[in-house]
Amino acid sequence: MLRWLVAVLSHSCLGPRAGSMFYAVRKGRRAGVYRTWAECQEQVNKFPSASFKKFATEEDAWSFVRGGLAGPQQQPGPAEVFGPPAVTQENGSQREEPELNTMCCSACKRPYEQSTNEEQIAKRVKHDEKQSVGSIPTVSEDKFSYMGDFAVVYTDGCCTRNGRSRACAGIGVYWGPGHPLNTSERLPGRQTNQRAEIHAACRAIEQAKSQNIKKLIIYTDSKFTINGITSWVDNWKTNGWRTSSGGSVINKEDFERLDNLAKDIEIQWMHIPGHAGFQGNEEADRLAREGASKQKC
Repeated sequence: MLRWLVAVLSHSCLGPRAGSMFYAVRKGRRAGVYRTWAECQEQVNKFPSASFKKFATEEDAWSFVRGGLAGPQQQPGPAEVFGPPAVTQENGSQREEPELNTMCCSACKRPYEQSTNEEQIAKRVKHDEKQSVGSIPTVSEDKFSYMGDFAVVYTDGCCTRNGRSRACAGIGVYWGPGHPLNTSERLPGRQTNQRAEIHAACRAIEQAKSQNIKKLIIYTDSKFTINGITSWVDNWKTNGWRTSSGGSVINKEDFERLDNLAKDIEIQWMHIPGHAGFQGNEEADRLAREGASKQKC
């Protein structure tokens, strides 16, 4: 009994364990929520009047970014680091984490259509699932939004009755208010949410290349698309498009198309929380839902 009491008191006194914090940047080079102090420090170091803080929960961190929380700046220690965001441990092996979005309508967004064991490779592209979402891009004379010298686009996919008969999927690409490249289309072929999300990113890249854009930031709420193109696709190609468990990659043709399009253009993949009030994501979602309601191509 005494040991149990000491353990409980120790846990409550110590607070959140190292590696469980979220680093919120309200004012810096790029606002957003980061999962490591090193990434946060890049945004605030030597930035005039930087505003940033460490939180135990992701919700509080996002609230601070949006101006909902006040408090003194806090510089966390550099030892608090996180592993890859979208990989979880199960029975000693790594697996793809199901993409669950409890805030999204059940008729449109659904969990993974496949559950396979994939080793997370060491290669990391310039993205973090919570990176830079709060930044406000500048609008250029050619009516593209830019963050630095990167054009900004939001993509989303939607599928009503996902995984069931009479499923209808659509893609949405949002470049800005009233932009001529904004896209709402019905997804051709197999109707699934994941395919729609992948093909929405494909369409955005095609459009960027048509406008001679060389650097592109793609915001998407699909961790599956981001992890697939930045981590898993290289292993799949090495393994002959088979998963680590030996099964076939269900979305092989879709990722092959995305992988080929991603060549000859510098892309930063950014994860944005779905249905969290960010206009670009909400607009891309609206366009995707409109596309799902259209007649088949």
